Amino acid sequence: MINWPNFVSQLFNGLALGALLALISSGLTIIYGTLGVLNLAHGAMFMIGGYAGYVAFEYTHSFTAAVIAGSLFVMVLGVVMERVIIRHFYQRPHEDQLLVTFGLGICFVEIVRLLFGSQSQMVPPPPLFQGITSLGFMFYPTYRLAVVGIVAVALGTLFIVLYRTRLGMIVRAGIEDSVMVDSLGINVYRVFMIVFGIGAMAAGFAGIVNAPVVSLTPGVGDDILVETFVVVVIGGVGSFPGAILGGLIAGEIISVTSMFNPSYAYVMLFAAMTLVLVLRPHGLLGTQGRE
Repeated sequence: MINWPNFVSQLFNGLALGALLALISSGLTIIYGTLGVLNLAHGAMFMIGGYAGYVAFEYTHSFTAAVIAGSLFVMVLGVVMERVIIRHFYQRPHEDQLLVTFGLGICFVEIVRLLFGSQSQMVPPPPLFQGITSLGFMFYPTYRLAVVGIVAVALGTLFIVLYRTRLGMIVRAGIEDSVMVDSLGINVYRVFMIVFGIGAMAAGFAGIVNAPVVSLTPGVGDDILVETFVVVVIGGVGSFPGAILGGLIAGEIISVTSMFNPSYAYVMLFAAMTLVLVLRPHGLLGTQGRE
C-alpha cells in the first residue's frame, strides 16, 4: 500500500543509495577523466572493499577498523593494478582498456569466490547506529541515515582534495589537457598512480560502508557497476559534481520506481539516461571530453 510514510521512506532509501552511487561514481569518473581509462573492474573493487572490511571486522570486531582496512586495501590494490597493468594501456584503444579491466574484474570475483565461497556474509553496523530512529511520522533504520552522513563526509573530503589542494589542481588540469601538464615538468604518471589509488579507495570505502545494508556476495559489484556507469553518463564524464548529482538522481529513480513496480526500476533508470544523452550528450554537468 502506497501512503505518505512509505513514500518518504523510499525517498530516504533513494538518498542513501544515491549517496553511495555518487561516491563510487566519483572514483570512476576521476579515473576516466584524468587517465582516460574505462575501468570495468571498479565494481569488483567495490566488492573487494566489502570483503576486506569483513575480514578486518572478524579479527578486530571494530567497524571503524573495518572501514579503514577495506579502504586502504583497495587503494593499495588499485596502485599495484595501475603500476603493473593499467599504465601499459594509456595509449591503447579504449577497446583494449575495456577488455583488460573486464578480465581483471572477473579474476577478482573468482579469487574472492575461491577464498570465501558463494554464501553471503554480513557486517553488522556499529552499535551507535543499530536499531531504528523515530522521525515523528515513521520509523527508519538508523544506519541508513548514518550512511548519508558518512558518505557526505567522504565526498566532502574528496571535494577538498580535488578543489583545494595542489594535487587536485594537477588532476583537474590533467582532465583538461594531460600533455600540457606533462610539458610543465610534472610527473603525470605518478599523478596517474595516485588518482587511480584514490578512485579505487572510494569504491572500497563504499563497499564496506554498504556491507551492513546489503549482504556481501562475490557478485555484489556487478549490478553496482552498471548503475555507476549510468550515473557517470547522467552527471557527465569527468565531472565530480556531476557524479554527485547523477548519483542522487539515479538513487531516487530506482527507489521511487521500486515502490510502484520493482521490475521497472532499471527501465526508468535507463530511460532517464537516454533522455539525458538526447538532450545533453555530455551529461548534466559534463563538458566535451577527450576524443
